[in-house]
Amino acid sequence: MSAYSTLEIERKGRVATIWMNRPEVFNAFNEQLIEDLHNACKAFNEDASVRVVVLAGRGKHFSAGADLNWMKRAANASEAENVADAQRFSAMLRALSELNKPTIARVHGAALGGGTGLTAACDMAVATQDASFATSEVKFGIMPSVISPYVLRAIGPRQSLRYFQTAERISAQQALAMGLVHEVAEDGALDATIEKIVQALILGGPQAQKASKDLIAAVTGRPIDEATSQETARRIAKLRASAEAKDGISAFLEKRQPAWVSES
Repeated sequence: MSAYSTLEIERKGRVATIWMNRPEVFNAFNEQLIEDLHNACKAFNEDASVRVVVLAGRGKHFSAGADLNWMKRAANASEAENVADAQRFSAMLRALSELNKPTIARVHGAALGGGTGLTAACDMAVATQDASFATSEVKFGIMPSVISPYVLRAIGPRQSLRYFQTAERISAQQALAMGLVHEVAEDGALDATIEKIVQALILGGPQAQKASKDLIAAVTGRPIDEATSQETARRIAKLRASAEAKDGISAFLEKRQPAWVSES
């Protein structure tokens, strides 16, 4: 884990925190941070000892978006080079979004551009009262293209039509109201608020949580028709037959903790 030059990895029990560690540029993205985040996501995807992943930023801000030097290099690059660069960013966000365990964005200060994208790509987000967000790309003559699937998933097309075009700052309370974040923590209570969510997550079966993420991805946007009904029935039937489900049901009936909790 120490190989990540732009990250710090902190482990506490079965919770891993990925700290973006470029505080001098407010954790702005460059090629190395994107690569490190992608590799960290892949590593935790394969690490069954980790139950929850928290994404956080060192310093004053969660992430100020794109590093200006990175943007300058992109402006002077060819279209093919820009496509490859954007694809690396897209692959990192997808790896974060599709992690096979719950993810929580720990947001303080500014989360702009790609920082808003990271927030939306996580399963859950908790922000401080002074946190702010923006899809600020149009101010630079570009658009929030790569982050758009995750932001749209979080706030919907109607809100996106406004904020993708105006690049207005979004306060923590506005972000809460539109669904970009799940909770706004009281002053000094950010980590305690996240810990409360973590403890609830630890009580759930890890295979069931992964299956739930897959279910949401599969069902979202689909009509409630016979095909959807059949697929949801098959998914629950498969999970019911798993060793995890059998232990979970037995544990409830026997008034004991299931194995995934007692092993935590």
